[in-house]
Amino acid sequence: MPTTATVRVMPAEEIAARAGGSTPPLRWPERATYFAERAMRLRQLANGHAMGDFLQFTARLARAQQAALERLGREGGIDIPDAAAIDRASLAGQPPLGAAEGPRDRAWHGVLREIVAAMRTGTPPGPAADALARLAVADEVFLERQADALLTGVMAGLDLATAPVVAAALQVLWTHLAIELERAHAARGQTNTLPVGRLDDAGICPCCGSRPVASITRSAGDVAGQRYLHCSLCGTEWNVPRGQCTHCGEGSAEKVAYQSLDRSDVEEEGDSASRAAKASIQAETCDACGHYLKIVHGDRDPLAEPAADDLASITLDLLVAETGKLRHGVNLMLLFGDPEGGAEEGPGGATASGPEGPPRGR
Repeated sequence: MPTTATVRVMPAEEIAARAGGSTPPLRWPERATYFAERAMRLRQLANGHAMGDFLQFTARLARAQQAALERLGREGGIDIPDAAAIDRASLAGQPPLGAAEGPRDRAWHGVLREIVAAMRTGTPPGPAADALARLAVADEVFLERQADALLTGVMAGLDLATAPVVAAALQVLWTHLAIELERAHAARGQTNTLPVGRLDDAGICPCCGSRPVASITRSAGDVAGQRYLHCSLCGTEWNVPRGQCTHCGEGSAEKVAYQSLDRSDVEEEGDSASRAAKASIQAETCDACGHYLKIVHGDRDPLAEPAADDLASITLDLLVAETGKLRHGVNLMLLFGDPEGGAEEGPGGATASGPEGPPRGR
């Protein structure tokens, strides 16, 4: 049976001092591979997994997202903020592609139709097929209401059955916008500046203002194991030191700890704590604010992908939630809802959206 083991971490200052080198503050999604890598990882994780059908469906969804993202790159025609607008956002401490602020480009409707058409091919009869059929004929009022709920986090009225597919289309649009924002910035030759500024809240995406799905450690050149938060919407990654709570900024070793699943049925050398310290996915918890965010160790598992590994490790969420901790991040592919109204992002919800057997939204 899985249990949890907790490991205390070094203070954020010590981690930064040991890292050395130059850490890139931002990492951008790659148009040719972004969703394709997610699909590949989901298929890998689905083998023998208790949620295998769910992960396989989400892998198909990611493949459809990849095709839509490449089409947007070929066709273009979607406006992005100009240099003056980006400067104004930076001076105001706002993300230039703020997702919660309207209006948004209706191009995402076409992306949604493209994804729905691709997913209806090969989806067997059942709740998932029913949800796709409803989206195929949904009007703009319904779609915009669902987008408002997903992007603002005010989720009363969200249709949990269709939410993952609607979210998938919104992810494609904002990923495209982030890619184009970085490309346009590079084309202007502004190599000594960034296209987005740092926000006061380091726990939200500096590009679109969304919460992370998880964090991931990456090694590049002389920089070893630096932690990046991975945006749940646009895919931008931004550097936040390890050992620092992504919700409140706490960085003391007395308050911040790592928790991980310890497989007690697996024979390994060392005690539970040493195995937990080597786990490829952990929950970074904070006793100061009572929140947590998963950290996926890409330096330990080179195939790790934040959104996919987060989905496949929901057991860790459930066990951490039993300690009273609240999740700071959100995975738009798996939202939880209260059947008496609204939805919430967290493993303690009463009803979960899901591509295989999703419940009807209220």
